[in-house]
Amino acid sequence: QVQLVESGGGLVQPGGSLRLSCAASGSIFSINTMGWYRQAPGKQRELVAVITSGVTNYADSVKGRFTISRDNAKKNTVYLQMNSLKPDDTAVYYCNAKLSTYASQSAYYWGQGTQVTVSS
Repeated sequence: QVQLVESGGGLVQPGGSLRLSCAASGSIFSINTMGWYRQAPGKQRELVAVITSGVTNYADSVKGRFTISRDNAKKNTVYLQMNSLKPDDTAVYYCNAKLSTYASQSAYYWGQGTQVTVSS
């Protein structure tokens, strides 16, 4: 069974920074893509950033402020460094991974989400 566990959310003032972490565990054979999505109250879930074989892609709203990265040592871990945070960044942030296990073909998995609140 695969689990994605996020950490690092919290309350921060506008202009502040947070770093989210997501660790994938289980009988993982390989990970193709890892990414972050977010969902604000009353809105649809949206892509924030993804990383595939070192290539990154960002939503326009976070370009230049957020950075996604994979841990070279802990291959199953992805980070989201969030700088210059704005109130509009307030949302539940979800980790997502496309991976295959020793028992199944490639599929998408989600974490449980971590709350990020940007407020003074």
